[in-house]
Amino acid sequence: HVQLVESGGDSVEAGGSLTLSCVASYTITDMAWFRQAPGQEREGVAAITGADVTYYADGVRGRFTISRDKASRTGYLQMNNLNIDDTGVYYCAARIVPAINEIRWNRETWYKYWGQGTQVTVS
Repeated sequence: HVQLVESGGDSVEAGGSLTLSCVASYTITDMAWFRQAPGQEREGVAAITGADVTYYADGVRGRFTISRDKASRTGYLQMNNLNIDDTGVYYCAARIVPAINEIRWNRETWYKYWGQGTQVTVS
């Protein structure tokens, strides 16, 4: 069983930046960040494959950057120019066997392992 532990959530002012981290207890391939705003469904924010191909939701492209350090099994989400709409609980998701592509990357059912979430509040 793979455990994912997120960190880095905080309260920031609009226009500020945050970097979220996700540490995996086992070697993973595909990794993604999802978020859930109050009263909203969870949505995909960004994903990175084992081959380091990246995908972004339209609303964050150009502001957010997903990356990873395979040696430490850590994924990152650098978030710049944050706005109020970015508020929510951010979840790290991953899988061991690679499978995501431009169609699947933001679909929750493709990720077997999930973190507990970290709160990001933008005001």
